[in-house]
Amino acid sequence: MEKKLFRTTCSTELWFAIFISFAITWIFLCFDYSAFHSSNNGVLASSLNPNRLLVKPSAAARSVDSESDAADPCSGRYLFIQDIPSRFNSDLIRNCQSLTRGTDKSDMCPYLVNCGLGPEIEDSQGVFSNNSWFKTNQFLLEVIFHNKMKQYKCLTNDSAMASAVYVPFYAGLDISHYLWNPSISVRDSSARDFLSVISEKPEWKRMFGRDHFFIAGRISWDFRRKTDDVSEWGSKLRFLPESHNMTMLSVEASSWKNDFAIPYPTYFHPLKLSEVVEWQNLMRTKRRRHLFTFAGAPRPELRDSIRGMVIEQCRDSSLCKFIDCSSDGVNCDDPVTTMKEFQSSIFCLQPVGDSYTRRSTFDSILAGCIPVFFHPGSAYSQYLWHFPENRTAYSVYIPVRDVKNWNESIEGILNGIPKDRESAMREEVIRTIPKIVYADPRSKFRDFEDAFDLAVKGILERVEDVRRKIRDGKDPSEGFDDPDHFKYTFSRKI
Repeated sequence: MEKKLFRTTCSTELWFAIFISFAITWIFLCFDYSAFHSSNNGVLASSLNPNRLLVKPSAAARSVDSESDAADPCSGRYLFIQDIPSRFNSDLIRNCQSLTRGTDKSDMCPYLVNCGLGPEIEDSQGVFSNNSWFKTNQFLLEVIFHNKMKQYKCLTNDSAMASAVYVPFYAGLDISHYLWNPSISVRDSSARDFLSVISEKPEWKRMFGRDHFFIAGRISWDFRRKTDDVSEWGSKLRFLPESHNMTMLSVEASSWKNDFAIPYPTYFHPLKLSEVVEWQNLMRTKRRRHLFTFAGAPRPELRDSIRGMVIEQCRDSSLCKFIDCSSDGVNCDDPVTTMKEFQSSIFCLQPVGDSYTRRSTFDSILAGCIPVFFHPGSAYSQYLWHFPENRTAYSVYIPVRDVKNWNESIEGILNGIPKDRESAMREEVIRTIPKIVYADPRSKFRDFEDAFDLAVKGILERVEDVRRKIRDGKDPSEGFDDPDHFKYTFSRKI
């Protein structure tokens, strides 16, 4: 009897266990089905349509808990660094003897120390205030930006989480090997190889490159040769098909909407905000004995050039300081030479030269010197993420459409500006300093937003705009790389 009772009890427990197992299995099956059903209406549904661009929502666009977003300070800011062959970046650095500064045939090796900031300025003759000043070469923005990107707080190794993809292609250093080469195929070979590599990456397929960006330490026109005429300048990088879908950040943008301008590197690379504030306060107290200054060399080969007129008027004025960079004994590559005079001037003239923009613009702002522009393409159509929106608040604009028919006096115009307006403009210039400097990449305690941060913020907003178009069912290519024929014309309202 006892044995029978035991067997009945085991039988009851067995049936109970079977019932519980069946119930749990049914619950899980229902749960799995509902999850699958939800996915089928979301990501899977989009993948069933081959004509629809599949976009995995960025961290900013994903439908997630608001608490999760609040807990993740990198939400919407994650960046992925694309891995590309070393020939496109680090090999160029290792072979720096073959990199030249342009018309000056000396190599770039001395400027690559300190993460691309260049050698420290040891004897500043009292011109600089601390040890965060370097002899930075204007063509090394790609190296500086890459080293800063390695320290970016919101990097991810999971490209699916990234809001944008940074491609560490040193486009400017690469093309510097070939700019003067008479062979079109040689000038374009590296660009074609680069695009072939990048377009085969799995990350490319997600948005066909519209979330990708790279940096160029040269003006964008060096990459926009329109024809295959050997007499034309530059490479065809930005006119190659895959390149249309990428955004390039360079020191001077073209008139196409997939090029954006970010500041030239200056000599100042602060470690922390206190160094910036110290410098700003010093610039506020400077005695400025020159009404205006121009630093540069004549360009006799540029006929009817505004630069020639500027130099002529500066030489004829007792209130102007002309730093003739072509004169023997004048070394404009020495930061002390130019910065000393900029600090002693109220206004700094920035005429167009070989291109629309000048590194001198940023050096003068750093010195608290109010920039004077003669063409909208020198600043107003360029540094939209970094300069104040109100252009008259920080600069003087003297439009010169035709030098031959222009007979106004620069000295007269600048002398006619009221002192209170002059002081307000200088204060706005000095307040702009943190936005146009690239902080030292080695800083671990940086507590201010610099030129790098503003560039990253700008690119994230641009990519998110593209994603928004896709979500709204619009064509993401519309307006992405269109030309803007009015960008650099005088008809643009200033």
